[in-house]
Amino acid sequence: MIFNSGTAGEAAAAKFLKKNGYRILDKNYRKTYGEIDIIAQNGENIAFVEVKTRKSDLFGTPAEFVTVKKQKRIIKAAYAYIQQHNLDAEFTFDIVEVYLDKNKIKNINHIKNAFYV
Repeated sequence: MIFNSGTAGEAAAAKFLKKNGYRILDKNYRKTYGEIDIIAQNGENIAFVEVKTRKSDLFGTPAEFVTVKKQKRIIKAAYAYIQQHNLDAEFTFDIVEVYLDKNKIKNINHIKNAFYV
């Protein structure tokens, strides 16, 4: 079986969020213009979470790979999700960085409010 670091990273991020009091509402929410890896709720807050998995930060931290263009696509998809589910809540755009070492989770870093509308 081939190891998929992206899938492993998203699974680790979801587990991490649950462990820290979040309830997972949706995963891999897709619209033609963008995708949100994880949508999670913590109290009254809805977090739209981008997961970035890397083996090192030699070329930059995982969060640095969430470009402005990517942020705009996530925001657009988040608005669609909010409308589709008729949500009236506070929301944030978070990034979860997952670091791997030899295909095992080494570290997870949750950056709340990583970017804004």
